[in-house]
Amino acid sequence: MFFPIHDRNPRRKKPVITILLIASMVLVWLVVQGAGTGFPMARSVCDLGMIPGELTGRAIGEVIPLDQRYACVVDPNPAWYTVLTSMFLHGGWLHLIGNLWFLWLFGDNVEDAFGHVGYAVFYVACGVVAAATQLAIHPASPVPMVGASGAISGVMGAYVVLFPHVPVRVLVVLIIFLTTITVPAVLMLGLWFLLQLISGLPQLAGATEAGVAFWAHVGGFVAGAVVALALRGRVRARRGPPPRPRGFSISPPTRRLPGW
Repeated sequence: MFFPIHDRNPRRKKPVITILLIASMVLVWLVVQGAGTGFPMARSVCDLGMIPGELTGRAIGEVIPLDQRYACVVDPNPAWYTVLTSMFLHGGWLHLIGNLWFLWLFGDNVEDAFGHVGYAVFYVACGVVAAATQLAIHPASPVPMVGASGAISGVMGAYVVLFPHVPVRVLVVLIIFLTTITVPAVLMLGLWFLLQLISGLPQLAGATEAGVAFWAHVGGFVAGAVVALALRGRVRARRGPPPRPRGFSISPPTRRLPGW
């Protein structure tokens, strides 16, 4: 298992949209989902999570237990707004913290590249594509899909296109040993994408039911990478050269020759 902990990629402006997204997801988790406890949690997942089989009408009336007390019953009326609302819900504390960390680590630089408004539109679009991908792979699934992972995967796809050689410090867990290594972003994020793809293959073959929405991750990542590829030239022209590290000078100091 590996987990990114730091990237050496200074930003130019304050990541306003990224901060607002993080704040909104924390607020939804605490207020709407009751911090993951009791009836508010169950109701949020059932009413605001995206259920593929509900949107396609192929899982009407199915009952999905959430715990010993609560269960979801798939409604005959498709709630298409859940494609958006599901992006702000989470299934647990670790799910929330992991998503927010990835968003904070990679989102600030992508927002810096696209601008605040462009980044907001990009983020939502990646989330919609991610949900559509999961819907296409599992159109009859009665399992609610929640989480910002699809949209954040789009951010990661854009990051690997725009900043492939940025060093990323990664925490690596090898059974009982912990270590950290520094690798290029393209290696770390490329490996992450490959793991999502491999993990989703059994679902594609119908061997397992959708639990983790691996294909939402794949769809969001590809969408983000494609958009970044299309806009990479424009982004580089608008941003200009990268900022200089503090305490360093690009050109050497000038020396005056004797007699000048």
